Amino acid sequence: MKITDIRVHILQSELEQPFAFSQGWVKARSATIVEIHTDHGLIGWGEAFAQGLESPQIAASAIEYSLKPLILGQDPRNIEVLWHSMYNHTRDFGRKGSIIAAISGIDIALWDLLGKAYEAPVSQLMGGRFRDVVQPYATGFYRLKGQNEADRLAEEAVAHNDAGFKAMKIKLGFGVNDDIKVMQQIGRAIEGRTVELMVDTNHAYGRTEALRLGRVLDEYDLRWYEEPVPAEDVGGYIELRQKLKIPIAGGENEHSIYGFRELLNCHAVDIVQPDIGSCGGVTGARHVAALAQANGIEVNPHVWGSGVAQAASLQVLAALPTAVHSLYARQPILEYDRSSHPFRDDLVDRPLSLNTNGMVEISEKPGLGIEVNQEVVNKYKIN
Repeated sequence: MKITDIRVHILQSELEQPFAFSQGWVKARSATIVEIHTDHGLIGWGEAFAQGLESPQIAASAIEYSLKPLILGQDPRNIEVLWHSMYNHTRDFGRKGSIIAAISGIDIALWDLLGKAYEAPVSQLMGGRFRDVVQPYATGFYRLKGQNEADRLAEEAVAHNDAGFKAMKIKLGFGVNDDIKVMQQIGRAIEGRTVELMVDTNHAYGRTEALRLGRVLDEYDLRWYEEPVPAEDVGGYIELRQKLKIPIAGGENEHSIYGFRELLNCHAVDIVQPDIGSCGGVTGARHVAALAQANGIEVNPHVWGSGVAQAASLQVLAALPTAVHSLYARQPILEYDRSSHPFRDDLVDRPLSLNTNGMVEISEKPGLGIEVNQEVVNKYKIN
């Protein structure tokens, strides 16, 4: 089997209502979708991470001009070999950010192809499934004005819980005082309900402010405190982990096993959060998961993107072992983005949804377990 073509589709849609996280305003939703064809007639789909402030054209250009010439004509089943070929080829100008996202998009598409070739879900090809369903947590709580939105965010928490979510992640990082008001209002709104909370500041603070906020957050019995300081400040992660009771999570802005190696060697985090679309794809996630497993650290993937990225994340979640074995070991959970996205669900035939028990079922169909809607691709494509 040989790769005959690689097509990159840049999808984008402006938002009627922009929203903010701590690093800026998201005015459009984008996706860098990868489509790989073979001489056997099989097609694999992948997605490169494109966060709200990142131009999707960056990863698309890396695929078109650096990676596509490298892997055209290669056997798509040689996934590990191709991963190292792409990483080594781009080492001098890559290693992090959009270049690793580009590798991720191709890698995900290769795994989708492999599953279709062997008529098996990606999770089975990764070694088998530890679970067929996964608990989701609602990610939302983005801002429409910036500050002073505590009442609206408290209403959002109740709405997520009423929709069936038993866990949710609150976006903070809009000033420590404002963050504290948000947590107080949400705490009052969900009092008496069974809800697990996490928070994410998207590296909005230095050590002093992150610690001040963390000491308040210690009162809330959170599952984790995500990206409290910038990714470069490994010493800050270590200090916060030593001084706070809350588990510290990070890794969304690390981009391969090499970056995660430092976090784990320094005992900087309790939970690592590789994003399948930016850590090197399914292959990169396997690397990180093995490293974390050897260190007894939980893996809970970060998830952001369209239905393609979500499907890839589900397959990885199915195949993730728990950090430690016990009868009641804590299981990884799925980040379920609830923010505005014009084409996220319509792009695939099996978008995320909750079953009657509030869980998300993981597809057993070949590859990623989805089919991509070409009409939606054509509608939102800008390249």
